[in-house]
Amino acid sequence: MNWKTFYAMLSRDGHVARRNLIPTLVQNLLQPMLLTFVFGRILTTSGMMKMDYKNVLLPGIIAISMVLSGVWAVAMPLISEFQFTREIEDRLLAPMETHWLAVEKVIAGMIQAMVSGLVVIPSAWLVMGKGVSLDFSHPLEFAAVCLLVALLSAAGGLTLGCSIGQTQIGLMFSMVIAPMMMFGCAYYPWSALASFPTLQYVVLINPLVYASEGLRGTLAPDVQHISIPLVLGALVAFDLVLLVVGLKKFGDKAVS
Repeated sequence: MNWKTFYAMLSRDGHVARRNLIPTLVQNLLQPMLLTFVFGRILTTSGMMKMDYKNVLLPGIIAISMVLSGVWAVAMPLISEFQFTREIEDRLLAPMETHWLAVEKVIAGMIQAMVSGLVVIPSAWLVMGKGVSLDFSHPLEFAAVCLLVALLSAAGGLTLGCSIGQTQIGLMFSMVIAPMMMFGCAYYPWSALASFPTLQYVVLINPLVYASEGLRGTLAPDVQHISIPLVLGALVAFDLVLLVVGLKKFGDKAVS
């Protein structure tokens, strides 16, 4: 491991992110702000939704923002570098082992996912107005969930970025991202699926469920949620699987 090279590449990705700060913030904030304004402000103020629905919705919006940001930050550059610009060839010549290049991309994606989630919290809170009561009395659990969700998004982006081609990007969003968001318990708690017992257990294969429930359990513990230890265990398992698969696919693609 060449730490100097690793840090240089991470700094380079950080410089690119800072240079594109405004477009990145707009991209990461636009959808969450629209969702929180429509579901958390208009529907609750008009009486179509209960006011306490805001506490159910906001953690789910944070989870979606983190996952989409991390996936986008890792997957899209990889698709471009491997198949269009071929920029990856220059990076593969760096004086360090190939898998560390993939790890660097994952860490850069994690940082972007964390920033995206943290920025959404005050922004969405302001958009929703009165009635939002987040609980930060469990900072260690909150930090652990955020780190695992960030790793989940970045490792998922690594796996997707090394698995699909440029012509399949639309298919990725329609067949993978969209169903993940709809059945990821972001807009409703997992307990709300009790009327659909089969679906309630099928959605447990969706990692976004644990991201949403974990953030809901740490930020709004009064809302019914999956046990935090179970959430942490599931997130660790998903992270390991996606990271191992992503590293293997990256190595195979780099060789080919």
